[in-house]
This record gives sequence, structure tokens and C-alpha cells, in this order.
Amino acid sequence: MSTSRDPEPLGPDSLTWRYFGDWRGLLCALWAGSMQNMHPGLGAGVEEHSHFFEERWERLFRSLYPIGGVVYDGPRAAETAREVRRYHDTISGVDSAGRPYHALDPDTFYWAHATFFMNAVLTAEHVAGGLSEADKRRMFDEHVQWYAMYGMSMRPVPATWEDFQAYWDRTCREVLEVNLATRQVLDLTDLARPSTLRWMPRAVWRVARLPIGRGFAWLTTGLYDPSVRQLLGLRWRRRDQVLFVLATRTISTAFWLVPFDRRYHPRARAGWLRVRGEWPADVHGPASPARWRARHAGAFTEDDAQPREGAPAR
Repeated sequence: MSTSRDPEPLGPDSLTWRYFGDWRGLLCALWAGSMQNMHPGLGAGVEEHSHFFEERWERLFRSLYPIGGVVYDGPRAAETAREVRRYHDTISGVDSAGRPYHALDPDTFYWAHATFFMNAVLTAEHVAGGLSEADKRRMFDEHVQWYAMYGMSMRPVPATWEDFQAYWDRTCREVLEVNLATRQVLDLTDLARPSTLRWMPRAVWRVARLPIGRGFAWLTTGLYDPSVRQLLGLRWRRRDQVLFVLATRTISTAFWLVPFDRRYHPRARAGWLRVRGEWPADVHGPASPARWRARHAGAFTEDDAQPREGAPAR
């Protein structure tokens, strides 16, 4: 339960509520995962502790529930934030370059949060109608309030939206690196069939996953900063940019046909229902359904708190 010392959670008047739990944010999921993994500390933690690459869909969808809860759980949001933070307590080690890492290192933990914030910004900017500079400053202030829920050091958090832009650019240019975790997350050639498509014959999925994977990789390339494209050796032509704008505007327009509540992930939807009095105020939003539960022990990142089989002993 929350206490009087907990930071004030975000509410339905925030732009973050409007965009973070929107299903269109999944179009930026490969971007967010790769941006996180390019950070040395995060990449090492994924390589040595995570089962992500054996269960991409399960790991993605079960993560959405508690992470979304930090935004949408209202009076229980601080409790959810402490739960998410606890999952990272034992994720530590020494990477292949001899650098120590810990998931709760303030700079590492904040970078992950910064990518979630920018995921919401990119979703709004490209596939949800656009953002003004004033909106971006407002969302920046909200992301600070959101980050405070975790009880982490606020030292790495930039003071203003302009400072954040400089921080983001500096990190992209000077900190991020191409590592095994990055190459693996961007490799969609063997993308497993999600459980929601069990009705699809495996032979059909093996054919369908090729254009799906290429489409996501192309969209992700368009979302990257130019410096990140250069780091990854990716080409982006003027023609690509024109097609990118056309595709994202089409998605943005078409999505307005979707009823409001159906635009949101279940945990986010529960938040909207709660503020309308249609969900109990003292009850968490829904947990991850059984089809997304870990095939390994634990759930969300509890399973990541233990070293993977075959991970180097440190």
C-alpha cells in the first residue's frame, strides 16, 4: 500500500496516461529494447541474467503489466514501483570487458526509464497525432514525477527538457555500444509465433514472420537517432523517410476508429476504468495472463534475477 511519504502518482490529466499504455506503443518496442540493450550495464544484465531471447513475446507482454502499473495504478502505484525495483536487486556481475554492472546502478536504471519515456514521446509524435514542444516539456516533467515512484537516486535525472535532450544525445553518441544483447534483440529471423496466433499453422507463420520482422526492423530504423543508425551501420534514405511518414500517419489516422478503452493495454485500461468508478480504487490492475507467464521460474523479471544457464560465472 502507499504511504504518506510516497511521491504523488500520475493521473488521468497527464499526457503520459494518454500515450504510455496505448497499444501503438508496441510499434516502438523493438526500438526501446535495442536502445536499452545498447547501454553497457543493461546489455550485460540481459546477456547474463535474462531469458528474453528464449521467450520474446512472453517477456515483452508480462513486463507491460507491472511497468504500466507504475503509471496507471493510482493509489497502489508506489507499491507497484517497489515491486519492479525489487526484481532488479540481484542483477549484477562483471561484463566481458571487465566492467562491473548492477541493474540498480542509478545511471543504468535511469537509462531504462528514459527509454520508456521516449517510447511514449515517439508513440505520440509519430503514430498518435503529434506533440508540440510544450507537450514534450510537460511529458518531461511527468517522467520525473513517474521516475520518483521507484525511490531511486534522482542524481542522473536532467533538470529540464532541454537538458534531457543533451543527455540523450550524449548517451547515444558516447555511451551506447553494439553488443551481443543488441544484435540478438534486433535479429528477428527466428521470431517465435506469439501465443495469440496459435490458430495460425506453423508453416504459415514461418513465411509470415519474414515480412513482419523486416517491417519492424525498418520501422525501428526510422525511429533511431541518426547517431544510433550510424553506430549500427544502418542506411536510411530520403525515400525511407517519406514512406515512414506516410506509414505512421496512416496508422495514426486509422487508430481513431478504435474505441477509446480498446486502445489501451489492460493495466492501463484498468486505470481509466478506476478513475471512472468502474474499477475498485484499492485493487491492482490485472496481472499478466497465463499465456504470457514465464516458461522459466518466476514472472516479469524475477526470472531474470537468476543467472541464465551457461552464463559466465562471475
